[in-house]
Amino acid sequence: MKFYLKTKDYSVSKENFELKHDEDFDMLVTYPQPKELAGYYKSDGYISHTDSKKSIADKLYHVVKSINLKNKLSIVNRHASTKNSLLDIGAGTGDFLQYAKKHSWKITGIEPSDKARKKALEKGISLHECITDYMEQKYDVITLWHVLEHIPNLDNQITKLKELLKPDGVLIIAVPNYKSFDAGYYKEHWAAFDVPRHLWHFSQTSISKLCTQHNFTIEKTYPMLFDAFYVSLLSEKYKNGKQRFIPAFCVGLWSNLKALRSGEYSSLIYVIKRAK
Repeated sequence: MKFYLKTKDYSVSKENFELKHDEDFDMLVTYPQPKELAGYYKSDGYISHTDSKKSIADKLYHVVKSINLKNKLSIVNRHASTKNSLLDIGAGTGDFLQYAKKHSWKITGIEPSDKARKKALEKGISLHECITDYMEQKYDVITLWHVLEHIPNLDNQITKLKELLKPDGVLIIAVPNYKSFDAGYYKEHWAAFDVPRHLWHFSQTSISKLCTQHNFTIEKTYPMLFDAFYVSLLSEKYKNGKQRFIPAFCVGLWSNLKALRSGEYSSLIYVIKRAK
């Protein structure tokens, strides 16, 4: 693998890391990958585990999240062959599962963070810590919303996902896209690199090749338009020491406009099924 760039953990440890380019899969790999990752999530600023609403960025996150919940479930409903059982991996504080449950889905959630599970339980959503307890069950839909980039042993995990999915089931994965304009603009300060919590940094090519390797096929790809703005806002803070709203908005808008032609949005949702 070739060196791509140096970056750092801006939110927790302040440690330096490298990104290396896997040319076979056209994806970036965080190096080194810590053996114990749990400590890198222990921060009040890690919003998906805390539901923090302290900063303006936190509040914007929650506004966008409420819009995204509707969009996410719309995609799930559009592509599910059977609308019954849904497994959400990396469920955070349970908001998506709570929303899906209200719309008649039978839900199961996996979340390693004890803090996030407790927050979810306050909302009436009971999450489980480990996926291995559920390997005998099969699901109509499995979702990973900005989770695949966090998971060690990537090939093994995708194999497990395939085992959990019904033959006509659908796998829905959302991940950042390092080929987006905002990634190229902010470079080492791009917030979606989020090392070392993000172990892998995907392109559309890498997701396609991973799918092919596991006898999956991509049925549809959707953009996550709000991500370009939110990620740019955090990136401004990492680059300039403060959240500059106007520059962040301009970069996010330009990233989305350029992606209208290139398809390289800041984050993408992939709808994946077994290859026929």
